[in-house]
Amino acid sequence: MKVIYGISQIKKFKKPVVALGVFDGVHRGHRVILESAARKACSIKGRSVVVTFWPHPQKEESLYSLEHRLRLISELGVDVCIVINFNQQFASITAEDFIRDILFKKIGASYVFVGRNFRFGKQAKGNFKTLTKLSQIYNFKLRILNVIKTGRRPISSTLIRRLITKGKLDIARRLLGRKVSVLGTVIKGTLLGRRLGFPTANINPHHEVLPPSGVYAVKINFHNRYLNGICYIGIKPTFRVQSSKFLPVRQAGKVQSSKNIEVHVFNFDKNIYGEYLEIQFIKKIREEKKFASGFALAKQIKKDISFVKSLFSRHSSPPQYMLI
Repeated sequence: MKVIYGISQIKKFKKPVVALGVFDGVHRGHRVILESAARKACSIKGRSVVVTFWPHPQKEESLYSLEHRLRLISELGVDVCIVINFNQQFASITAEDFIRDILFKKIGASYVFVGRNFRFGKQAKGNFKTLTKLSQIYNFKLRILNVIKTGRRPISSTLIRRLITKGKLDIARRLLGRKVSVLGTVIKGTLLGRRLGFPTANINPHHEVLPPSGVYAVKINFHNRYLNGICYIGIKPTFRVQSSKFLPVRQAGKVQSSKNIEVHVFNFDKNIYGEYLEIQFIKKIREEKKFASGFALAKQIKKDISFVKSLFSRHSSPPQYMLI
């Protein structure tokens, strides 16, 4: 997937089919829009183009960092993603000016796919009714998709964020349509895990929403290679070690959490400082706990690893390699 940053870099594409939205969670509701646009583009031999915004127009806490969101969108077969910087200047553009100057003049949209609850333009005055009217003026076909619900509640990034922070990962997984995951950069830590006999990769989670503290069985996506491992999230109460200082990341905004995130990857020994890892949470195996000594903690970690390896051996694993 080609990624274009900024309005000035936009150009017209062949028969562009545009999916328009923030798509913060790339959840089941978002996937319907994105996959529908990709299928339509394929059927008319055009280009699927996602137009999204960073940071969040409503200044909401992000479920995913921009980098993670782009990776998830790319998995759905999208050709191009345009990331518009949602700054004060862009926020002052009216709904009609946005459609005329960007969707019509710059992109030349043939089709536009949006969710029924999408709002846009100055003071968020534009909606699906505005789009219906403007589609006739600027000659593009409009496809409005209904909001996907879970029970009586619409599936939303806000709801999923709340579920993840409360540890309700199974429900969040169903609404996402995939495993709850965190994307982060491997950074240097205190090497405490190595001294205990279990080397770990310390993770800077960018702006990702984190599950509660504890120990988890996880899958680790490293360059599209899926590995088994165990993940710790917490404050290291046994040693009262302060959380690592996070390295700067490319996205704007504040880092989401000061908790330590450490991953022990089974049967893996490579220097991966600075690399991206996606941590997919499979099952929480225990709560965070303060131990009487480092020896007691190491003994428990050994038990945790044995349990997680047994867990993976009892269940079929996803393919070790997956192309994105």
